[in-house]
Amino acid sequence: MIMRLFIQTIVWLIVMGAVLFVSAGTLAWPFAWLYLVEVGVLGLWLGVWLARHDPALLAERMSMFMQPAQSRWDKLFMLCAGIGWFGWLVLIGIDGGRLHLSDMPLWLKVCGAIGVCVCIVATRSVFRANSYAAPVVKIQAERGHKVSDSGPYAYVRHPMYTAASLYLAGTPLMLGSWWGVVCVPLMIVGLGYRAVLEERTLIDGLDGYADYAARVRYRLVPHVW
Repeated sequence: MIMRLFIQTIVWLIVMGAVLFVSAGTLAWPFAWLYLVEVGVLGLWLGVWLARHDPALLAERMSMFMQPAQSRWDKLFMLCAGIGWFGWLVLIGIDGGRLHLSDMPLWLKVCGAIGVCVCIVATRSVFRANSYAAPVVKIQAERGHKVSDSGPYAYVRHPMYTAASLYLAGTPLMLGSWWGVVCVPLMIVGLGYRAVLEERTLIDGLDGYADYAARVRYRLVPHVW
């Protein structure tokens, strides 16, 4: 499983790097290289940790983004999200790497790198509390799926989406693209939309989730939403 983790990580980094550098029209983009190194190192760190502490969850996280048990609406969402993700990277590459339309100060790029790091580190807390945090929306009856309400789940119902928001904000900041930053609110709205639909699936198919949703009032940010 560790070997598969390394292979998938390397392939993903190559794909992201190709999209960024081709759209930028150059390999001389230091922060793009730093971004790929940061994402790769921290991603492998998280994956190795999962391999030791929850290999079943790691197997779920490395599975396909289109699965038979997955909700139909989520398949469409993931398809649109994938297209949007790569389009966003192209926009960032053109802006931050090719045309240099954005004047991003160094301190904001550093803040972006910190945001990416905090996201991945915080995700470990999510995985520690929820062994059923699959990348797709489905009821994992074969794994004894049950409600997770400890750790960050005691404060918000979708802490992984909260962490992902830091990643979404940090990526264009680190890569120096204000145009990429402009897209972030729309992407976070997309996460919120998925959270609402995911909850409907969980309420219908997972015992105890309705009671959990009544106890923990907020989805992404305490006292906000």
